[in-house]
Amino acid sequence: MARIQPFRGVRPRRDIAHLVAAPPYDVLTSEEARAMAAGNPYSFLHVGKPEIDLPPGTDLYADAVYAKGRENFDRFLREGTLARDATRNFYVYKQVWGDHVQVGLVAAASCQDYLDDVIKKHELTRVDKENDRMRHIEALGSQTGPVFLTYRSSAAVDALVEEAMGREPEYDIPTSDGVRHVFFVVDDPGLAGRIEAAFAGIDFLYVADGHHRSAAATRIKVKRDRERPGRTGREEDNFFLAVVFPHSQTKILPYNRVVRDLNGLDAAAFLEKAGARFAVLPGGPQTPAKSRSYAMFLDGLWYGLEPRPGTYDPADPIASLDVSILQESLLGPVLGIADPRTDKRIDFVGGIRGTGELESLVRSGRFRVAFSFFPTTIEQLFAVADAGKVMPPKSTWFEPKLKDGLVVHMIDE
Repeated sequence: MARIQPFRGVRPRRDIAHLVAAPPYDVLTSEEARAMAAGNPYSFLHVGKPEIDLPPGTDLYADAVYAKGRENFDRFLREGTLARDATRNFYVYKQVWGDHVQVGLVAAASCQDYLDDVIKKHELTRVDKENDRMRHIEALGSQTGPVFLTYRSSAAVDALVEEAMGREPEYDIPTSDGVRHVFFVVDDPGLAGRIEAAFAGIDFLYVADGHHRSAAATRIKVKRDRERPGRTGREEDNFFLAVVFPHSQTKILPYNRVVRDLNGLDAAAFLEKAGARFAVLPGGPQTPAKSRSYAMFLDGLWYGLEPRPGTYDPADPIASLDVSILQESLLGPVLGIADPRTDKRIDFVGGIRGTGELESLVRSGRFRVAFSFFPTTIEQLFAVADAGKVMPPKSTWFEPKLKDGLVVHMIDE
């Protein structure tokens, strides 16, 4: 059973929430964040990416960066930009992006569930990135960026979340990227209790986005358990900030690939080698219409690629992923990209940028060939996580992104 609980959130004043809300720390470079926060002293980027308030070129992992984050967070609290709720609440976070709507419950999720694999993972994490998030959380005594969790949809939970939205929203923030962020406070103890009980009937939660944040929070819990005897397991640092969405509402975009060269081949030789494993169809669509098909842009022309029968195992949850098929049949053996995690000849382009970005990168001469994917499905993600396996790098791109700064979970009282 999944354990979640309400918490005393730290939130912005209603009149400035639109100025506080900011993109997640890991989707902007320091330069982009500095430009976005320019002239806005309320931007949560001052907390999430505090290097923007230090000289350009500052080491992102310098002690001064974490100290500046704490300084800015304390200033926000002192000046009333942020204030802590008096009661333990759940919150509801609704995002509207065109005709897509997703509604998640904001809650404190259990680190012990993470350790016990009640919260399942599908990605490998990097120790340096975990360490960075640990240092940020410990410096602030707070978790500032929510983890995106999902679960197999439950009608009972859906009904309770819908009930929680039967009041005026606390925030309703339109943004320049076309996403509305609507936020509700669930301060009715009776309703909160029913929500908590309903989630106890959910067998598993899944990390969709935020593997480093959830791993870092759990490492802090384990560290403090070791260093502080007599803990009860109910301390706030036993839980991490999360927004939990039903799987039926999640939206995954493709994570496309661009490659700098053809591994010493000319276009004709490359197409011939590709044809041994794929049916190569000149003039194909720019975006695949189904899973296990691809679009490729080369020398100003789009091609469709269809893997030939017998080139992958459809029963294997990893081998049958679109990203795995292309890697094992083309990127590795033909283009010589053995490890896409480390090879500098390959780059990854989130589907939010569209196929026009792929064309632009190839036409610029920086890259030689581009591949457009069909999105990984949430069911494929579940199958990989349930099998205890991890997806290849850059398999999923979830949209829309959650804003940082709408609510913070304090782990130090």
